[in-house]
Amino acid sequence: MGRYILRRILTLIPILFVVSAAVFLVLRMAKGDPAMAYLRMSNIPPSEQALAEARIELGLDKPVAVQYVHWLGNALRLDFGRSYVTGRPVLEEILHYLPATLALAGAGLLLTMAVSVPFGVLAALGKDRLPDHLMRAFSFVGVSMPNFWLGLLLVYLFSVKLGWLPPMGRGGAGHMVMPVVTLSFMSIAINVRFLRAGLLEHIRSRSVLFARARGVSEGRITWIHVMRNAMIPVVTSMGMHLGEMLGGAVIVENIFSWPGVGRFAVQAVFNRDYPTLQCFILMMTVIFVLCNLCVDILYAFIDPRIRLAGEGR
Repeated sequence: MGRYILRRILTLIPILFVVSAAVFLVLRMAKGDPAMAYLRMSNIPPSEQALAEARIELGLDKPVAVQYVHWLGNALRLDFGRSYVTGRPVLEEILHYLPATLALAGAGLLLTMAVSVPFGVLAALGKDRLPDHLMRAFSFVGVSMPNFWLGLLLVYLFSVKLGWLPPMGRGGAGHMVMPVVTLSFMSIAINVRFLRAGLLEHIRSRSVLFARARGVSEGRITWIHVMRNAMIPVVTSMGMHLGEMLGGAVIVENIFSWPGVGRFAVQAVFNRDYPTLQCFILMMTVIFVLCNLCVDILYAFIDPRIRLAGEGR
């Protein structure tokens, strides 16, 4: 297990290198002049001399390859440069906004598990009956509806029409309700479908048949024998969902004016703030890969038959 984890961590190095190089080149190919945005945010008239001095100050006067090597060397020391807009260290800025995004994604993950597991069990145990039809319809709507559209509908209904919930900002628990529901709605629908399919597959297995023959209760069969095997695809999806929630928070945070790192990254896009965008994308990549690593490790605890490559499978 230790060798497997170490090998997966080492594979993170080339992934981050490729992602950093791709992001660096794509941002440089985008339209717009970051020096112009820098002068605009600094309230400096964009004269030719001012633009030239800004490019020298930001290091944009050097060739792209030289800029990348210089940036990569600093990034290895966790120095991702300074924001073109605020002038503060990029990592410090992102870590300031990250707790709000983590709170949103964490609440969304908890809501996903709290709702999808009982809904999936209800659909499987009531196969081809009313509960199953309702859960399948819910899953279809959840997978089909974009989260930005759902967010706008929730704001219109619960804030504009009913006035029950605040439409934007971060404050008490009421401010989190609509963003969390919007962020987790699709994940809940996907998990319900996965769990239903897994339960129906394993509930007809030979091990369950033998357990019934031994007189094991249906509740123990469902929650101990069947659920353990059916949770494997759900665990996989949860690892993906956590990364998607952190990345998808970009849209949700802008809809509800949630002061998280996603909203900060969108502002960086409009301002051509290259250092901020590069640090944000690398951080999201690291989190996504680490989530998948945690999922692979959990496999061994959920199903002992699974042997990881690091154990010489």
